[in-house]
Amino acid sequence: MAPLLYQNNNDMATLKTISPVSWAADNHTTTVNSFNPWARFMAFADSQKPNHTLWFFITLVGQGVLFLPIPAVLMYYYDAPIIVLAVTMVCFFTTLIANMGGEGIRTTLTCLAASTLIHIAMILAVVL
Repeated sequence: MAPLLYQNNNDMATLKTISPVSWAADNHTTTVNSFNPWARFMAFADSQKPNHTLWFFITLVGQGVLFLPIPAVLMYYYDAPIIVLAVTMVCFFTTLIANMGGEGIRTTLTCLAASTLIHIAMILAVVL
């Protein structure tokens, strides 16, 4: 059998009429105009996605420098129960594992906010 010597390279000269429409372009940002604090927090978290590594370090340093000494101060000066240490360790390791596990920016900021609120409530409960 002889090899094929002829190849057909005739392409049809057609116009491409399918172009993306301007109203379907996905280059707009969604604005949240509500008084719902959770929706505003999630919108803020979504806007911070490019800064995810920065927020990882902020939560790590914030937990290590600000929150980890709290049980020592509360137990030494205010005779707080040992549960204060357990709560602080759970908050710290939850944030650490979530961040090192590669969770999203929403989880990072939610863990930071929850840990902050828990520690503020814990300080107020022991001191007052």
